[in-house]
Amino acid sequence: MELHQFFLFLAIILISARLLSETVARFGIPSVIGELLAGLLIGPSLLGWVSPDMTMKLLAEIGIILLLFEVGMDTNLSRLARSGSKPYVVALVGFTLPFALGYGVSAFMFGLPSLVALFIGGTLTATSIGITVRVLDDLGKRHSDEAQIVIGAAVLDDILGVLALAFLYQFAVEQEVSFQALGEVSLYIVLFMVLAPIVAKLASVVIDRLDQHAASPGLLLTMALSLILLFSWLAHAVGAPEIMGGFAAGLAFSQHFGFKFPMGKTKLIFQPSPKLAHRLEEQMRPLIHTFSPLFFVMVGVSLNLSAVDWSSSFVWLLAGSLLLVAFVGKFAAGFFIKEPRNHQVAIGLSMIPRGEVGLIFAQLGFSQGILNGELYAAMLIVIALTTMTPPFLLKWFYGRNA
Repeated sequence: MELHQFFLFLAIILISARLLSETVARFGIPSVIGELLAGLLIGPSLLGWVSPDMTMKLLAEIGIILLLFEVGMDTNLSRLARSGSKPYVVALVGFTLPFALGYGVSAFMFGLPSLVALFIGGTLTATSIGITVRVLDDLGKRHSDEAQIVIGAAVLDDILGVLALAFLYQFAVEQEVSFQALGEVSLYIVLFMVLAPIVAKLASVVIDRLDQHAASPGLLLTMALSLILLFSWLAHAVGAPEIMGGFAAGLAFSQHFGFKFPMGKTKLIFQPSPKLAHRLEEQMRPLIHTFSPLFFVMVGVSLNLSAVDWSSSFVWLLAGSLLLVAFVGKFAAGFFIKEPRNHQVAIGLSMIPRGEVGLIFAQLGFSQGILNGELYAAMLIVIALTTMTPPFLLKWFYGRNA
């Protein structure tokens, strides 16, 4: 892309995102819907002004990593720990049930080959943590009890999704699966999620000291961004999603996260720093509000609905069947834990959005020749509707139970 084109496309994305998010917000609709609609409007689905270019995708990735950093800063691990096994149960049910139902519908109702059915099932396992968090934030529910369970479950769901994607990719390309390699990746991811926040916390203490004695402004923001990018790179290096690096760095700077480190007869105590968290939040907020809309617009841009054969009865029949499975499989996950009924419903609805995670599965299957044009079109319909509908359902649900 030429430099002047990049500037024009970036301006179009930012302006359209802001205009449409403001417009829908005035009608009481979550603003993330406006950003997704902006992507559909300016992307290949309608006007075709912007394509899913690699440069734009990189900026979008920065946006979602910064958003997950903010989520990490807001996450109270002790409160999450009090949820016990609930996030794990929601994640496991929300992963296995759509996978099994998607595979069953594809293989037995439509007679599709096993590999194709596996890819379709894998696509239905996805939960877009970015979209879920933004919807809860738009509704003022990000700090609610049910949101803590949803965030924990969505993080676990992302990890399970990466492992499923690695499994399916190996099976598609090499026609065999190395369980040893998958086991190693699983171990690396678990170790990263345990150790990364601790290491980042140590780094945050050093950054805080440096910032207090800095001779020039901007040190805190620069060092925090560097830490986010470094941990995102490390996350990718161990096989985890890059956004997990942003989440781990956010935990480190959280005003809720501290720990004790034994040193012989004494202990090193790393206390949470509310003042540091507040200073960093104030400096990061403009960046997050600038970059995170890019991510949601690019999700809409990537949904090329003009590629769908709208006249095909097979596409609609398959899409309708999978859409039912996609909703029921995720929604049911909220009812496998002991919570008040309104929390169960909110958790189930929050787990439904597929977004960019579902697109990655579908695009990999299409690029590898596993999904043909009709199957890919059906998956685009399912991903689009499971991404756009839950915000309205959550808005309606919370409005009714206010």
